[in-house]
Amino acid sequence: MRTEDHTQHSRFCVDECRKMERLFLVLLSASSSLCFGNYSHLGTGSSMAVCQPDTCALLTAVAAMGEKLEAMTQTQGKLEQNLGAMMQKMAGVEATLQSYKSQSQELQKINQAQDEQLKALADLTSSTASKMAFSAALGASTGPFAQDTPLKYQRILSNIGSGYNPATGIFTAMVRGMYYFSYTMYNNNSGQPNSVVSLMMNSQKMVSTWDTVGDDSQDSATNAAVVQLEAGDSVYVQLYANRAVFDDSYYYNTFSGFLLFTL
Repeated sequence: MRTEDHTQHSRFCVDECRKMERLFLVLLSASSSLCFGNYSHLGTGSSMAVCQPDTCALLTAVAAMGEKLEAMTQTQGKLEQNLGAMMQKMAGVEATLQSYKSQSQELQKINQAQDEQLKALADLTSSTASKMAFSAALGASTGPFAQDTPLKYQRILSNIGSGYNPATGIFTAMVRGMYYFSYTMYNNNSGQPNSVVSLMMNSQKMVSTWDTVGDDSQDSATNAAVVQLEAGDSVYVQLYANRAVFDDSYYYNTFSGFLLFTL
């Protein structure tokens, strides 16, 4: 290398070093972590002798800090993106919860309406069941049969509460309570008297009437009972096997009953 070129290169290095020196002096004066204490009384030349940092190490540290700062900036950006995604998910969850809440409120309204309907139906059923009364007549001669048979009173005079079934001749209690029942039996009306009937509760005999002796054939008898029934109990008038009763359009044979009060 020529001397002139070497001189110019040296001057360039000196200038660059001076520039770097001034830069680091500024950095050092701004941060107490790099150089502690005040050395202004030593003069400009003395400052470098007293506190002259390792330039390469400082540049390396600054570069590393820059890289860390860049990494932190990137990490912060990713965190912000993740936070945005989480906020969107939370907004979706909140919308879903709001939808479920609305559906729950609608179901509550429906359930409340159904409860009110059921209560009204129960009140109506209870009111209807607490009003039970019937009266029916036979209307035609019946018997004899080979076995005991419930009499089927076909002519309905009244049947409040629909407790009496003319197809079977059986009354069924709708509610638990005290009931009054009565029936009238007209005998077979010809030949030897041959009539025996009983008021039955389920399969239990309650009261009876009969006419099986004597010469007269135009006899009738009545019996009655007050009984306690549970809901579902049945009451009917039973004609015994090989017995008969007479009836026509004058309706001599009747069966009646009604609820006295519930229990």
